[in-house]
Amino acid sequence: MSRPLIGITAYFEAARWGDWVREAVLSPPSYAKAVERAGGAPVVLPPLNLHAIDAYVRGLQGLVLAGGIEVGGGAYGEEQDERVPEAQGHRDRFELALARSAVQADVPILAIDRGMHVLNVAQGGTLIPWLPEVLDNERHAEPGVPHVIQVSVSSKLGKAVGDKVEVVAPHTQSVRRLGTGLLAVAWAEDQIVEGIELQGHRFGVGVQWHPERSEDDRIFDALVEAAR
Repeated sequence: MSRPLIGITAYFEAARWGDWVREAVLSPPSYAKAVERAGGAPVVLPPLNLHAIDAYVRGLQGLVLAGGIEVGGGAYGEEQDERVPEAQGHRDRFELALARSAVQADVPILAIDRGMHVLNVAQGGTLIPWLPEVLDNERHAEPGVPHVIQVSVSSKLGKAVGDKVEVVAPHTQSVRRLGTGLLAVAWAEDQIVEGIELQGHRFGVGVQWHPERSEDDRIFDALVEAAR
């Protein structure tokens, strides 16, 4: 059986080779390894040329919108919160356009962490720029602390992972207003949205946590199956 081509978004960062330090296109290998284990063929997409996006989408059978630095406030009509790391504007512009093109082409999408926020903003939604302020606590930002997520069993996400999943997912941003066509399908105990899904799409799923970092490949299995 042939392996569907799954694009994975990446970012520019300084990297070292011996004594050389150069800007590089980087992607944590956990994404590519998870796609490969699920039966897909991973390919890394550098955030370069907006004119190439439609060509990317025509050539891909699936897309992973990967995690990373928070989406800049300007992308959804807000001022940049000073507590949030400086936005990577080139990446925001590229990934928002890529997400819109993939949605229009009905290409299966798995949006992870930042990627979930990209998908929401691409569909016209907004974000909570600094979640600890809204909740008056930092429980969602605590690293290494697992919590249980409730999942809608009727959703594609629920069919992949069941009605509950325990995750470690530190984050300081969250979905505020859902974008057009998106439904909340997973929630933390305090009702913060932890998973979203695009109605009427072959597979348009976003999760707040990082399934590529675990040994549970069921979400990637579902993505690759949809890509076939």
